[in-house]
Amino acid sequence: QVQLVESGGGLVQTGGSLRLSCAVSGFTFSSYAMGWFRQAPGKEREFVAAISWLGDGTTYHADSVKGRFAISRDNAKKMVFLQMSSLKVEDTAVYYCAAGRSAFEMRRGSGIAYWGKGTLVTVSS
Repeated sequence: QVQLVESGGGLVQTGGSLRLSCAVSGFTFSSYAMGWFRQAPGKEREFVAAISWLGDGTTYHADSVKGRFAISRDNAKKMVFLQMSSLKVEDTAVYYCAAGRSAFEMRRGSGIAYWGKGTLVTVSS
């Protein structure tokens, strides 16, 4: 059974940091690109970051989070992480972990094979 379980969300003040984790089971983690998406209240789900399954660790980050967020993965632990810093109120959203064919395609929200159920991040002013 495929499972992607996010954790690490919570309430944080503007300028603070959080680290999201996603634990994976049920498929060959090292063969999938992994990504993070988010959905703010009243808005569509949007791409945040993705990391390639290839050994070069190619990453992509949305312009809105570049320089503040960083995606990483640990193939041995079957986990993907999103380190978030300098958080802003507009980062408030449910954050979803996803697995897909390629990190490049995930930037457009395509090629997603599996989704997690999400973890809520709330940034207060």
